[in-house]
Amino acid sequence: MEHKEPPLCGKTTTLLSILLPETTTFFLLTPQPPMESSDAELDLQRSVQAVLRELSPQAPALQSNQGMWRWSLHKKVERDPGKSPVLVRILLRELEKAVSEDLRHVIIPLLHTLLYVLTKATGITEELYRRTYNFCTRLLTLPAPYCTVALDCAIRLKTETAVPGTLYQRLVIAEQNLTSELYPYQERVFLFVDPELVSPSVCSALLLEIEAAQVQQTPEVCMRHVVSHALQAALGDACHTSTLQSKLKACPRRALECYFHAVVAAVEQMASEPNPSREGHLERLEEIYGWLLGPAAAARGRCCGDPLQDPQPSIPLPSPHISFHLWTDEEQLWKELVLFLRPRSQLRLSADLEALDLQGLWPDRELARASMLSTDSGIERDLPMGADELPVPGSPEMERAGLQRKGGIKKRVWPADILMPACWDGPQGLHRRTGLPSGDGGMLPGVSRLHTARVLVLGDDRMLGRLAQAYHSLRKRETQKFCLTPRLSLQLYYIPVLAPEEPATSRHSELQELAAFLGRADPWYQNTVNTLCPAIHKLAEMPPSLDTSRTVDPFILDVITYYVRMGTLPIYFQIYTVKIFRDLSQGPTEDIFLTELKVDVQDSRLLKDGFSPRRKGAADGPGAELSICYQKALLSHRAQVVTGSLRATGLVLKALPTSDTDGSGPPHAPHSAAPITDHTCLNVSVTEVVKSSNLAGRSFSTVTNTFRTATIQIQSQDQRLLMLLLDKDGRRTYRDVVRIEVAPCPDPCSGTHKSRASWLGSHQPEAEGTRAKPKPLLMPINTFSGIVQ
Repeated sequence: MEHKEPPLCGKTTTLLSILLPETTTFFLLTPQPPMESSDAELDLQRSVQAVLRELSPQAPALQSNQGMWRWSLHKKVERDPGKSPVLVRILLRELEKAVSEDLRHVIIPLLHTLLYVLTKATGITEELYRRTYNFCTRLLTLPAPYCTVALDCAIRLKTETAVPGTLYQRLVIAEQNLTSELYPYQERVFLFVDPELVSPSVCSALLLEIEAAQVQQTPEVCMRHVVSHALQAALGDACHTSTLQSKLKACPRRALECYFHAVVAAVEQMASEPNPSREGHLERLEEIYGWLLGPAAAARGRCCGDPLQDPQPSIPLPSPHISFHLWTDEEQLWKELVLFLRPRSQLRLSADLEALDLQGLWPDRELARASMLSTDSGIERDLPMGADELPVPGSPEMERAGLQRKGGIKKRVWPADILMPACWDGPQGLHRRTGLPSGDGGMLPGVSRLHTARVLVLGDDRMLGRLAQAYHSLRKRETQKFCLTPRLSLQLYYIPVLAPEEPATSRHSELQELAAFLGRADPWYQNTVNTLCPAIHKLAEMPPSLDTSRTVDPFILDVITYYVRMGTLPIYFQIYTVKIFRDLSQGPTEDIFLTELKVDVQDSRLLKDGFSPRRKGAADGPGAELSICYQKALLSHRAQVVTGSLRATGLVLKALPTSDTDGSGPPHAPHSAAPITDHTCLNVSVTEVVKSSNLAGRSFSTVTNTFRTATIQIQSQDQRLLMLLLDKDGRRTYRDVVRIEVAPCPDPCSGTHKSRASWLGSHQPEAEGTRAKPKPLLMPINTFSGIVQ
C-alpha cells in the first residue's frame, strides 16, 4: 500500500507561495520521487543552513521569509519520519561546529530545533540519544542562558534515552487534558485579543484556523496517537504501525482507554524509577503490542520484523488546546483562570478553591515557614533535664532527631481545617519544569501545581499595558483569596500584531517597542515570533476555506504552538505605579503602566482657586513651570535626590531602552532564575523651553534633556494643568492633573514583613528597621532564551 502524505490546506498553500521563495515552495508542495539517503541528507543540510543564515547579522534574510525555513524543516521530517535520525546528526554537527568556532548566536536555536525533533521522532537509536545527551552536558560549562537551555535538554534526554516516547506522551496528555492518574498535569493556552486593537478579519482568521485544527483532535484520536507513538518508539521497525493504527481505530472507546492507560502506566512507572531499564520497558510494551495484534504478529515482528513493509507512517503531534478570547472585561483573565482550575463536574466556583482562602489566618502567608524565637543556645547539652524524653535507640523518632535542631526554626504547621482535595495532590516522583522565577508565589505544603496556564496575547504595546493591569489585579487578588498561586503555573507570551499601516511610519514603530526589545534580547524570538505579523495579515486577507474534510496543516498555528512549547525562559519587566493628583487636598488616583508614560501640558483649563502662579507672567510662553524631584540612577546605587524647576512642554517616561547601548542595563531581570532589580530605572526625556532675548524681542526654543531615575515626582507650579497618556493607549488618558508620583510598583503579595514580636502575639511596638521593603512587581514574558548578551 502506497503511503500518501496529508495534503496541505488551501490557505496554507497560498500563504507559502507568497512567503517562501518559488523553488522552495515548489519542492515542498509538489510530490517528489523517493530520494536516496545522500540526497535526503543534502536537502536537510540545505534547509538547516538556510535557518542559520537568517540568524547571521552579515547576511540577513528578507523579512517576509524569516521563520518559514524553520517551519518547512520540521514539516519535511514530519512527513517522512525516517529522516529524523539524519536531521539529528546534522544538527549535532552544526552544534559542534558552533561551539568550536564560538558561534554562540546559533547554539540556542539549534538546541531548540534538536529537542523539538527528538520529541516527535521515533526510530532514534540509543547510541544517538546518548551522543546528544553527552554533548548537552558539555555545554554546561558555557555561561547562561546557554547552559540553562542545555541543562533542560539534558534532563529531558536522560529520561527519553531510557524510556523512548516519554516526552511525546507527557506533552500530549498535558496539552489535551487527558485523564491519567500517573501523570495528572494539565495545560491550556489562552489566546487573548483586544477587538479594538486587532481587526475583525484577523480575529476571524485566527479563530477559524484554531477551530479547524482542533475539530480533528478528539480525545480518541489523541489517545490513539499516544499508544501508536509509544509502541513505535520502543519497538522500532518491529512495530507494524499501519496495522496498529487500523486496529486502534476499530477499537471501541472503553477498549481504547484500557490500552491507553496500560501504555501510560508502562512508560511512567519505568520513567519514575531511579535507574530505568530500556530492556524492561521494551518487554512491557511488547506485551501490550501482543494484546493488540495477537501473539503471532508480535513474535514475527520481534524476530526479524517485516523488511517488505511500507515506510513507517507519520504520527502527528497534536497542537495544544487553545481557547480564543476577545478581551472585553478587565477581570476576564482572572475568571478564565478560575474556570480552568474548577473541576469539570461543578457548575459553580469550586468549594476547593474557596477552602484556600487564607485571609486573616496568618500575618504573612508569603513565608513558607514560621520564625520561632529560640531561647536556648542551640547546644544539646544546655537543654534542661526532662525537656525531651529520649526515644528508643534505632526507632524512627531517633533517626529524625539526628536531623533536627532543638528549639530552632520550625516548619509552619498548617491547621487541620485547611483540607486539600485528594485530586489536587500530585504524585511524589513527578515534576514538570515551569520556567517560573523562584519568587512567583507561595506553595502550600503537600500541594503541587498540576495546572499550567499559558496566556498568549496578540497586539501591540497597548495590549501589553492591559496585560500588566490584569497581572497586577491578579496578584492583588491573591492577597485576599490565595487560590491561584499555589495551584497554577502562569506563563505569559506575546506575539506582536499591528494594524496594517504604511511601512516605516513612526506611529507603527512606536507601538512595537517592547517587541523590538525582545527581538534584540533574544535573536530566536526575533526570527520566529517578530516576523509572524505579515503572515497573520496575509492569512486574514485570504478567503476562508470551508472544507473541513481535508487535513489542516496551518502555518500560523504551528508557529504559535512552537512558541508556547519551547519558549520557557522569561524576561522580566518592571511595572510602575503612578499616583495622580487632580486636587492636592484630596487623595490620589492610582494606576500602573508598563512601557511608557507621556506627560503633556494641556491648555484647556487652568488650576483651581487656591493655586496661584508663582510669579506674575509665569504662564506666558509655551509649556508650564514644573517642579521635578527624582532619585538619580547611579551605578553605585547610592540614593541621590535631585530637585529642580524648569519650563517644559512635556515629558516622556520610558521603561525600555531604545537600543542595547542605552543606559547601563535593561529594566528587567537578566536570564538568571532570580531577577535582579537593582538596575531598574526609567528613561526620562524632558522637552524644556529655553527663553532668549534679542533685539527682535523674546523668543522660545526647545531642547530635550534625558536622565535616568527610579522614582520621580512632577508638579505644575503655574496655571497650566497636565494630561497623562499611559502605555500609548488613548483609552487610558487622564486630564486636569496637578501632580504625579511615579515609582516601581510593589508586588501586592510580598507586603511588609512583620516583626519577630508579632509572631509571638506581643503588643510591643514594632522596632525600627524591622519592616522590610516590599519586592517590586515584575511581569515575565516568555522567550526562547531569555536575554542573550
